[in-house]
Amino acid sequence: MKQEERRQQTKQKLLDTTKELIREKGCDSLTMKDIMDHSGLSKGAIFHYVKSKDEIYAWVLKERNEMINRSFMGEVERGDKDFEGPLRKITETLHHLDDPADVSNKVLKYLIGKEDQPEVAEVLEEFYEQTLSFSKQWIITGQQHGVIPNTVDADKTAGLFVLISLGLRIRSSLTSAPATFSLQDYFSFLSDTLKPR
Repeated sequence: MKQEERRQQTKQKLLDTTKELIREKGCDSLTMKDIMDHSGLSKGAIFHYVKSKDEIYAWVLKERNEMINRSFMGEVERGDKDFEGPLRKITETLHHLDDPADVSNKVLKYLIGKEDQPEVAEVLEEFYEQTLSFSKQWIITGQQHGVIPNTVDADKTAGLFVLISLGLRIRSSLTSAPATFSLQDYFSFLSDTLKPR
């Protein structure tokens, strides 16, 4: 097995184990020892890749963003000059935004509570920038394929979409009351904003 392949398998094992443990225990009570015990990886193997569980939590956030991006780009590469296909892929992969049990929402809430720590602040900024970059790229890709009007300002629109999606994620942890602006409303807003007239 090649070194890069082994590295990816170890990282994936850390990610999968961490996500499973977050579902069971939550973010606060999870320890690196828990991750070692459940993954079967040695302390040295884990600390070769990360310095803290917060770094693994950052991987959880990045992995979610990358999965959404792959799904969108895969739909675009199918070659249809159709607005609905790529938008449907995005909406299918964003179902987690208002789910308080979603691991990435739990991680985001946990990390925001530690944002005064420089390493965590950096992770949150990288997550925000990655989310913003992917959102902007989706709009630009849609414009290049003629399914989103060129009149849509990619920077501002991506910023607005990220703001709303982060708000939905945080709201899911704050209240169980019925939402006046639902996930379906967000998808309709996406469609109305981006669809050619």
